[in-house]
Amino acid sequence: MFEFGGLTVVLFIVVLLASSLRILREYERGVVFLLGRFWKVKGPGLVIIIPGIQQMVRVDLRTMVFDVPSQDVISRDNVSVKVNAVVYFRVIDPAKAILQVEDFLNATSQLAQTTLRAVLGKHELDEMLAERERLNQDLQQLLDAQTDAWGIKVSNVEIKHVDIDESMVRAIAKQAEAERERRAKVIHAEGELQASEKLLAAADILAGRPQAMQLRYLQTLSNIAGDRSNTIVFPMPGELMNLLMRNTKSGE
Repeated sequence: MFEFGGLTVVLFIVVLLASSLRILREYERGVVFLLGRFWKVKGPGLVIIIPGIQQMVRVDLRTMVFDVPSQDVISRDNVSVKVNAVVYFRVIDPAKAILQVEDFLNATSQLAQTTLRAVLGKHELDEMLAERERLNQDLQQLLDAQTDAWGIKVSNVEIKHVDIDESMVRAIAKQAEAERERRAKVIHAEGELQASEKLLAAADILAGRPQAMQLRYLQTLSNIAGDRSNTIVFPMPGELMNLLMRNTKSGE
């Protein structure tokens, strides 16, 4: 009978020791409570917990990733879009993550959803499509500031997709086509302006040098003579007309 009682005591001690030992990995911390009150953060390695008196909650310190479900967002220019994102965060203060919020993972997810709608609703559709990097930084900074009280560091936020209605896609395509046509017309007008400026400069040079004008005239005659036309009509230079008029009068 004594041996049976001693064996029971030994088994009880073994079970008590087994239930009091905890092994925490390098990326884990244990938030320990003593009689319901916060005591300290322990780990990593071997941690001894007194059963019935102390309780421990494990906290993972690795970077966590979760998808923000697709959110209906009304942009500042009244365009309805669906936007989803991905958030990267990690716990930097295990005590705050357990004491300050009931479920820090769910709380961060809900906060990310509301923040995504609030931030993107202040921007136009063109900004959502063209300035995604800046919007990611705005979202990250805002989330990080709000989750700091929970001992959470939001390291990155990435907008994944901006889904637009099919009718809006066609409207954007028409707008892009009109923009390309406008740029083409502007480029053509600038080319015409530059060409006219060059022609005016050339005309000023030719007007100041009669010899250059005569050479240009002869070059024009040469080009006309190379054509297959049977009839050639060309203007007579004013200097040549004056010379012929003077010769005619002197002959008389």
